[in-house]
Amino acid sequence: MRPLCVCVWLWCLVVPLWVRGAGCTSPVGHGGKKPNFVLIMVDDLGIGDLGCYGNTTLRTPNIDGLARDGVKLTHHIAAAPLCTPSRAAFLTGRYPIRSGMVGTGMLGVYLFTAVSGGLPSHEVTFARLAKQQGYQTALIGKWHLGLNCESSEDHCHHPSVHGFQHFYGTPSTNLRDCQPGHSSVLLKVEHHIPYRALGLLVATTALLHYAGAITVRRGVVVGVALAVATGVALFGAFVRVFPDLNCLLMRDHHIVEQPYVSENLTRRMTREAVHFLESNAAGPFLLFFSFVQVHTALFASAPFRGSSQHGIYGDAVHEVDWSVGQILQTLDRLGLRDDTLVYLTSDQGAHLEEISASGEVHRGFNGIYKAGKSTNWEGGIRVPGIVRWSGTLPAGKEVDEPTSNMDLFPTVVRLAGAELPQDRQIDGRDLMALLQGRAEEETSHHQFLFHYCNAYLNAVRWNPPNSSAVWKAFYFTPDFYPENETACFHTHACFCTPAYVTYHSPPLLFDLSRDPREASPLTPSTEPAFHAVLEAMDEAVRRHRASLEPPTPAAESQMSRWHMVWKPWLQPCCSSPAQLCRCRRDEPPAPGLLGN
Repeated sequence: MRPLCVCVWLWCLVVPLWVRGAGCTSPVGHGGKKPNFVLIMVDDLGIGDLGCYGNTTLRTPNIDGLARDGVKLTHHIAAAPLCTPSRAAFLTGRYPIRSGMVGTGMLGVYLFTAVSGGLPSHEVTFARLAKQQGYQTALIGKWHLGLNCESSEDHCHHPSVHGFQHFYGTPSTNLRDCQPGHSSVLLKVEHHIPYRALGLLVATTALLHYAGAITVRRGVVVGVALAVATGVALFGAFVRVFPDLNCLLMRDHHIVEQPYVSENLTRRMTREAVHFLESNAAGPFLLFFSFVQVHTALFASAPFRGSSQHGIYGDAVHEVDWSVGQILQTLDRLGLRDDTLVYLTSDQGAHLEEISASGEVHRGFNGIYKAGKSTNWEGGIRVPGIVRWSGTLPAGKEVDEPTSNMDLFPTVVRLAGAELPQDRQIDGRDLMALLQGRAEEETSHHQFLFHYCNAYLNAVRWNPPNSSAVWKAFYFTPDFYPENETACFHTHACFCTPAYVTYHSPPLLFDLSRDPREASPLTPSTEPAFHAVLEAMDEAVRRHRASLEPPTPAAESQMSRWHMVWKPWLQPCCSSPAQLCRCRRDEPPAPGLLGN
């Protein structure tokens, strides 16, 4: 019996150690507790803006330390190159076309708070499932996934509908209009609304009429001229009051500042995050900290202004890094380091077209990767991805396999002890085996990733099993302007509609493992597998499109023209319209509460 007892004793000792070392995807962490989650998303941060991804001119010691202590994803992909669809995909683990968070027009994000579109209530987010498992959940920062449907207070798309018990932030995004002196984002697309051209036409017609060159009824000319003048005047007035309407700060369901003051906004949000962690240290909790920086209009609080070599953009990156440091220090102070999975990313690549009204460059750096935000070139969707769970994930590990921001959904859901929804397609893949480096699962679960530009399938990525190749095929590409740039300066962002793109037949094909800069498209003469690769991709596209068709319910587009247009009756307002929706009800950060 003694040998048997010894064997049993060794089995009881070794198996738990092996299971922990292999990183079994148990929903409990150290001490039998469910892990906490701190999920951090920076807005428009370029992958090349961080020291841990190669930057040598910006100081990001806290984020770099997070990467040293955790796993750095070097082939991490945003599911869309624009804020609204990318964030929808992140929260739901699904391509945004499945939830209707894509459009067929030029715009792919919500410009107004008072729109009727938004993330549908029937979509399931990781916050909702975590809440059902007893987690305290909070969203601090940017939402940008809708607010109202039929009235200014119905809040049908509010974060609380999607599982966030606490919300402190902006329901829209941080536009140029929210910072004095940065001009208006509306003026950047004014040439698509031909007020000036129409006004010139009317003025010319009137002059010709009074000169006797043409015969037009005077009443018609005067009427049209007055209509155009009224339209131009209303547009100008709207641009001036737009910040008061759109730039608002909410606490749960109440507006506490309209328009918000940007200067100390990140400090206030950091204070809110620290307070949430302190109040819920007993756990479990899920915090989604969604920075409004470094999206324009750019700002930085006083301690960070002038701190970088890259103007206000670099100053904003420094403040983001400081804020991340405050959150990490709080976890350490509360003894939660080993109990908390921390994830940091950007919603898409840096916005290269951003230049201020005075000509100052307000854009980030996408490293070696081509183009930026609003495109599916690597610079638009290759984003930072850092995951730390001390004691469970290895420190200093790099993963170069294709991963997606959609992967956080199944990863969080399973670790929280919930079940994945069985009534819908989930496109994300659980990351735990890949992060832990289990020998049997060292490769990506994503053979194929599909890249949409709004509602249009733009490109496909293929990582064949047992192959180092990562193929990427483009069906169309944006028309850059000027031609020597890799951006669309004429439209402020690249569009997906036919007038602004070039279609490719056969598709442009790249092998990212050999050409990560996407500099040299392959041809049948330079790549023997050219036709075989495209055939495999075509078959994958066929299967993917079949998954979007009945019997799968078709999602209503939340970015149709009706859902995107500003609706006065949906406008959130903290005071009477006569007072231009202005209020200051949020307390400023207490002096000295947060260190630098």
